[in-house]
Amino acid sequence: MKAIIPVAGTGTKLRPHSYTQPKALIPLANKTVLSIIIDQLKDAGVDEFIFIIGYLGDKIYHYIKDKHSDIIAHFVGQEDRRGVGHAVSLTKDVVKGDEILITLGDTICEYDVSEVLRSPGSLIGVRKVDNPKDFGVAEIDTNGIIESVIEKPNIPKSNMAMVGVYKIAETNMLFDCLEKNIAAGLLSHGEFSITDAIKCMIDNGVTFRSFKVDNWFDAGNKETLLRSNATLLKKIGLEADAAQYQNTVIIPPVSIGKGCSIENSIIGPNVTLGEYTSLNQSIVKNSIVGAYCNLYDIVLEDSLIGSDTSLKGESRSLNIGDNTSIDLG
Repeated sequence: MKAIIPVAGTGTKLRPHSYTQPKALIPLANKTVLSIIIDQLKDAGVDEFIFIIGYLGDKIYHYIKDKHSDIIAHFVGQEDRRGVGHAVSLTKDVVKGDEILITLGDTICEYDVSEVLRSPGSLIGVRKVDNPKDFGVAEIDTNGIIESVIEKPNIPKSNMAMVGVYKIAETNMLFDCLEKNIAAGLLSHGEFSITDAIKCMIDNGVTFRSFKVDNWFDAGNKETLLRSNATLLKKIGLEADAAQYQNTVIIPPVSIGKGCSIENSIIGPNVTLGEYTSLNQSIVKNSIVGAYCNLYDIVLEDSLIGSDTSLKGESRSLNIGDNTSIDLG
């Protein structure tokens, strides 16, 4: 079993952060989005990974080599970003006919990974949503068999969204369908989608069973990232000892990276602080702050602050990228 994780996207909805940092490396709870996915799969016994990289791919490469040196890691470049289907098609020579688990690099799902890996045949993770027009949608019969799939339909016939986790047993058929769709120029919303390849497989007699995920955390934009951070912090139950910080109140749940200096501040709830960040005379709640930041005399709420950022003065809800210095006084 090999895991494929596409992380080549430019992350336009997370700009300005994604100008300098891949969205898979944005901090979330006490890890990064990518580390949460990798650790989840490693715990289930997966030790071989294929990362599809493109924009800022060197940062993904060095992060994996530094933080996850215990895995077998392959890196496949996607210079021309033409969708997830196109990205997966580039991995054919590395997959070599083995079964694969595809999981998108900006989405965290909670499910029984070991059970999915043990299950015979091909499976797709699904979850009921209120806005199925925004997702790939699966029509499922009473036995859990997927009858049809469609990418972002104008008139959905189902509210069961595909969450971005696919276990594929018939990989040769998958690559045949991907190559056929690309050769024919079959685009959905301007991209070669994995959904169209799965439809091709179903049309050719492959059976896909559905499995429901317990939770689905999206790191695609600021608002969903902050909600996901809050949910994961509560679930993990992280706590920090305020006694080690001078004249500071900590309202859990929070995650404070190593080497942080905090004085005369109130932190929490639902806050992630990156490593070696400094806070003084500040209040931060429901926010994610990157590493090596310096915050002084500021109130932050519902904010996403990039690494190596300096902020001073006033109260704001901010979305600031890396390497920024702002004086709001």
